[in-house]
Amino acid sequence: MYSSSSPWAGRVLVLAGILLSAINLRTAVTSLTPLLDLLSLRFGFGPTVFGLFGMLPTAAFAVFGVATPKIAHRIGLEQAALLSMLLAALGLLVRPLAGGVLGIALGCIIALAGMGMGNVVLPPLVKRYFPQRVGTVSAAYLTLLQMGTIIPALTAVPLADAAGWRWSMGVWTLPALVAAGVWLVVLHKERQKDSPLTATHDQAVRGGDAAPELAVSSVRLRPWRSPLAWGMTLMFGMTSLISYAMFTWLPKLMTEAGASPAFGGSMVALFAALGLVSALTMPALAVRIRNPFLLVVASALAYAVAFPGLLFAPMMAPVLWVVLLGIGPSTFPLALTLINLRTRTPSGSATLSGFMQGMGYTLSCAGPVVFGLLHDLRGDWVLPFSFLGLCALVMLAGSWQACQVRMLEDEAA
Repeated sequence: MYSSSSPWAGRVLVLAGILLSAINLRTAVTSLTPLLDLLSLRFGFGPTVFGLFGMLPTAAFAVFGVATPKIAHRIGLEQAALLSMLLAALGLLVRPLAGGVLGIALGCIIALAGMGMGNVVLPPLVKRYFPQRVGTVSAAYLTLLQMGTIIPALTAVPLADAAGWRWSMGVWTLPALVAAGVWLVVLHKERQKDSPLTATHDQAVRGGDAAPELAVSSVRLRPWRSPLAWGMTLMFGMTSLISYAMFTWLPKLMTEAGASPAFGGSMVALFAALGLVSALTMPALAVRIRNPFLLVVASALAYAVAFPGLLFAPMMAPVLWVVLLGIGPSTFPLALTLINLRTRTPSGSATLSGFMQGMGYTLSCAGPVVFGLLHDLRGDWVLPFSFLGLCALVMLAGSWQACQVRMLEDEAA
């Protein structure tokens, strides 16, 4: 039997799969939103369709947040990771081949279904294979998730200007195919007898999961009975609502204030880039601070300055406002890290991940649509930003529960 004291031995391929998958979890979102103005002129749609495109990510993430734990229980975590990347690649390929709005929307739905599955399976994969390195591996994959958010936003308009919108969106099929290829190799290696990866998988299942793949215990947990789970849902859901409202509407807000579409795309990229800082720091802080609620308060204060700045003087200091806006969603990597810090087993992690992301993304679906409807109601941004301010207060209330030191298994069994 293969054995090693190194936490990385027999796990390098899985680590590569996790990291490459993370790169692909947002490319369908930020490769599209900077191009919505261009696509609206080409295909003739207005603000309502803008909002619907903005809602698609959270809707898909919500549905597959709920469905993925059952899928992974049936086929296995690693197989679910492979399926997620295959769906992402297929959807990203369909979008540039589309001849209209419906085709682009269909491609988005397929790609986002895969990315929604990936959202849920990565935390339990980290807990299964790297239980002693949760903070380190979480920081690494969340950093690459942010890179996969930033680069499409930054390059979408320049690529569309140089080669057309189809190439601008279609190029992101390739990273998803690479990630799927790595998971195929992982599954092949795990089927070989005496392989280090096979031994590592079997040891991880025996040591952390109560049964092969996702344990039966995950079915017995009832997260809806847990104040911790609901607190994390509100924390995650309101953070996502604010983020996706801004991903969708920040370019238009900037162009209405007098900026160019390229500048609007660069502000989305800057907004996403600030996530790198939190992705690098929040997991490490979360594993060292018993109750990280003060970190949430700091995030809320950043929103409290950014929202009025964007509302009343968007072009006076746009970089400052967007930097503060980008600090606000630091609660996103914090919530994803808390999934593994507030559960004892990979099965508990998968249950909490599915519940938090399924319910959280369901709540956040309202963000882009309501923000747009409130803008249309009066033709300004006062009501939309008032709405986001209320959401930030709800996030604070949920985070108070989420940051308490306790375990899901103790509340939801």
